[in-house]
Amino acid sequence: MESQIYWIGMAGIVAFTVSAVLTVLPKGTNLFSASVFGIITAIGGGTVRDVILDVPVFWAVDLNYIWVSLGASLAVFISQNFFTRKHIYSSILYLDGFGVALFAIEAADKVWHLAFGRPLAPIILGIVTAIGGGLIRDVLAGRQTLLMGRELYAIPVLLGCTLYVALLALLPAFRIYGAVVCCLCIFGLRAAAIHWDLSVPEWLAMKPKSG
Repeated sequence: MESQIYWIGMAGIVAFTVSAVLTVLPKGTNLFSASVFGIITAIGGGTVRDVILDVPVFWAVDLNYIWVSLGASLAVFISQNFFTRKHIYSSILYLDGFGVALFAIEAADKVWHLAFGRPLAPIILGIVTAIGGGLIRDVLAGRQTLLMGRELYAIPVLLGCTLYVALLALLPAFRIYGAVVCCLCIFGLRAAAIHWDLSVPEWLAMKPKSG
């Protein structure tokens, strides 16, 4: 199981990296900056989480996370025409959604079992792990961040992490089953948002003041 989770996590790293590089390429990004954006997006959230927890940063323990992200960045930069094809890009979005779900629940589980700031910290750091790298990328690229738009990205993560923490508190014996169910919930909501182009309802979004 741990081996499967590891390789799924690596697939998530690739998806985060590819989506990040494709996001910044239209700005005329060069190879070096594309690689920096890709790596930051892939490992940024987990790095912030581990620094807050004061534990060894995950990619420093296993540099394969960096090498895989770097390789994915180079592949996208060299073969951007391939990755921008509609069906390929759509597949990357779904893979990105699965990576978000996996990293969020994995992070919430890690924080919970370190007994750090229960019950809120596992939820908060699960969200940070899942979307933190994307937020850093958007700030550095001068783009509207994920939290400022109406895209259904962070909300599924919030709901999934909250449900998982509730299961850990009330039914700890079902931890593995709960993790699977919550991952699928996050991915299902994210996949639905991608497939049907769903977004946060207007009545929940603040409208900017005119003038």
